[in-house]
Amino acid sequence: MILENAHMQKRASRKSARGGRALLTGLVRCGHCGRMMRVSYGMRSGHAHRYQCRGDDSHVGAGLCIGIGGVRVDRAVAVAILEAVSDRGVEAALLAADQAARAADDVRQAIIRELEEARYEAALADRRYSVIDPMKRHVARELEARWNAVLERVSQLEQRIARLDSDMVQRPKIDRAALMQLAYDLPAAWNAPTSDARTKQRLTRILIQEILIDLDDASNEAVITVHWTGGRHTELRVSRVRCGRYPKDRHPNPVEVIRKLGGQWPDRELAVTMNRMRCKSADGKSWTTVRVRELRERLGIAAYDPTAVTVETISVDETASRLKICVGSVIRLIREGVLPATQLMPSAPWKVPVDALASEAVKAGVRAVVARRPRNFAVLQGEKTLRLPGF
Repeated sequence: MILENAHMQKRASRKSARGGRALLTGLVRCGHCGRMMRVSYGMRSGHAHRYQCRGDDSHVGAGLCIGIGGVRVDRAVAVAILEAVSDRGVEAALLAADQAARAADDVRQAIIRELEEARYEAALADRRYSVIDPMKRHVARELEARWNAVLERVSQLEQRIARLDSDMVQRPKIDRAALMQLAYDLPAAWNAPTSDARTKQRLTRILIQEILIDLDDASNEAVITVHWTGGRHTELRVSRVRCGRYPKDRHPNPVEVIRKLGGQWPDRELAVTMNRMRCKSADGKSWTTVRVRELRERLGIAAYDPTAVTVETISVDETASRLKICVGSVIRLIREGVLPATQLMPSAPWKVPVDALASEAVKAGVRAVVARRPRNFAVLQGEKTLRLPGF
């Protein structure tokens, strides 16, 4: 428990639950380097969290290892928890426990029969050694060696039986009624209004020892290996979202991107855009604000000047904030042609004119988005924790 509280230990075991929207805080381990993955939250409230492995961050410029959005991962693990603790899952676990107990008993009975046989051979070797003539030293030495070998085998079998008996005594007794009651009470306790994120994290840590996350680039999926407390393992696959990225075989040239977008957006926005395009630098590293500024200055392109813009434009995030809708709805209005916006090249930030927000077409599109919301939209917006599905 003390080791779990040591959050600053990079290579330590799982960490303690400290609340937050992430269900698997302190339980996720990277499938590439084996380090514990950290949880990163968006700077704005309501943004999805991510499980991120920083890799060897002790070396400057080493780069991140792997990362994935946490909402889909949490949902997949919640479904696995529901299946594991359901009435059928508990019945299967009880049946498996009975089968394991019967198998252990069969092994013990087989060892007992071997022990009886070994004791008989030891008694026979004792009688043979007793009747031998002491003058025949070679024969007596051979019979004594056989007697010692049989006695050693008897001792080994007795130790095996003692270990099996000790394991059976230390094995916790299964309360079938309590387990079946847990199968019915866990979903209610999970989805209770008084159940906060830390309570859900503690319930998860009772059932799960550790979770290993790896990425399968061929199928664009995240491979999640759940290590249950009982020692079993379950593999889950979660699809990853691929949004607006360039194909792997058609990466844009960094110089071309800077020539088109340089001076149109701040250097930080350019770095985010170039990383989204999978546009690597000459040394294969990701883009940062400093690297973008150095390349822009080397090409002789002036920096972004917000005062020199003739038409006032805002980003998609700012548009969503002003219209009080989500970013996905703003992108949808742009794709449908309702909201005018310009994009200098694919995956570049959209430029939305401020004057277009007051048009009737945009207002009608926003009203249509609001009309499609569920009736309990306000309640869903206030809920910050993941609910078990089906209840």
